[in-house]
Amino acid sequence: MKALMLTAALLLTPLASAQSLYDQLGQKQGISAIVEEMLYRVGGDERIVHHFDGVDIMRVHQLITEQVCNVVGGPCEYSGESMRVSHEGMGVTHADFNALVEHLIVAMEKHEVPVAAQNQLLAKLAPMYDDIVE
Repeated sequence: MKALMLTAALLLTPLASAQSLYDQLGQKQGISAIVEEMLYRVGGDERIVHHFDGVDIMRVHQLITEQVCNVVGGPCEYSGESMRVSHEGMGVTHADFNALVEHLIVAMEKHEVPVAAQNQLLAKLAPMYDDIVE
């Protein structure tokens, strides 16, 4: 009887917990879609859209996708500058950073990323804060 209950418990355990964070985010295609959604939302946010004036948004999309993919253990290599160099002189504030994170969370929710995976990604990105915010 115990073996039957153990087997049933194993079968009912969500598979997501066994997936890597890269897989839970939908691999490179899913990460790209999440980043696209986030940037779309940023484009309509007057609090932070000015930080993206005059930038090649397709390149920004590519770089953020590469970076997230790399950070979560995917097969991507980040080809951009360090966060400190790429954000130097931009005047990004704590509030600006939080606004971008808000858009990232909404984008992940829209793409049905489990909350645990969202938290894992945010924890991996959080150390970049000091290099981005002035």
